[in-house]
Amino acid sequence: MDPSIDLILFGKERDIGGFSVRRVLPDIDRRTVGPFVFFDHVGPASFGPGRGIDVRPHPHIGLSTVTYLFEGEIVHRDSLGYVQPIRPGAVNWMNAGRGIVHSERTGGQERANASRLHGIQSWVGLPVEQEEIAPGFFHHPAETLPEVELDRGRVRLIAGTLEGATSPVESLSRIFYGDVTLEAGGGMALAAALGERAVHVVEGEVRVGETTVAATQMAVFNDGIDVELRAEAPARAMVLGGAPLDGARHVWWNFVSSTRERIEQAKDDWRHGRFAGVPGDDEFIPLPEGA
Repeated sequence: MDPSIDLILFGKERDIGGFSVRRVLPDIDRRTVGPFVFFDHVGPASFGPGRGIDVRPHPHIGLSTVTYLFEGEIVHRDSLGYVQPIRPGAVNWMNAGRGIVHSERTGGQERANASRLHGIQSWVGLPVEQEEIAPGFFHHPAETLPEVELDRGRVRLIAGTLEGATSPVESLSRIFYGDVTLEAGGGMALAAALGERAVHVVEGEVRVGETTVAATQMAVFNDGIDVELRAEAPARAMVLGGAPLDGARHVWWNFVSSTRERIEQAKDDWRHGRFAGVPGDDEFIPLPEGA
């Protein structure tokens, strides 16, 4: 394996309520990359007429959720009253802070027809001093995100700063997160100065030295070594990372916190209905058994 690579993560299939995703982070061998504590590759999946995803209302604390699609549409609803469809190339960024509830469903018009869904859902841990901020939701259309030309490719910057561009998406951590498309022979550098770094291949494959990283795999890089990604054929990948979190994080179900006590409080709050509801969506996901 190329000396710049620490390890390659393959992800595991997880059912999220009748729909499978490939969960790459957290992994038993790697819990985080920069401030990223969770990374799901969603799809690609095809749905017949009348079908779609129905992720019922559920709570979060201590993190930011980031939804980014390549195909399809998801309608986000939350306890702050926001209703926002997300489509390919746009970003839904939700700061859970001290607590928020949201649902994610296929919209009525999309559900009426055959449809496809493909994208990435990730969580970014909040800095300790901001774990209990007021919750907030922010939508950024695709046309507001900067795109930078690469060597036979381009990167759309989802969050942070990369290749001299800065995304309008506000993060509370030092982060970079980009959607990279490479033509045959294209490449991109990931400098050591970016902090912790990883590449997750969405389509095709990329090479790092003599090592091939295939679709659905994530290569996590060693610190202090500049990295160059290359594609021998057209490929698409997500590059991500940044400064590590300011201390360990506990992750249980949909909760992230620097203390176990705060997670226990969140469990009790959800069990006893203390979280705010989602207007227009009265269902909910119960606390997992044995909690």
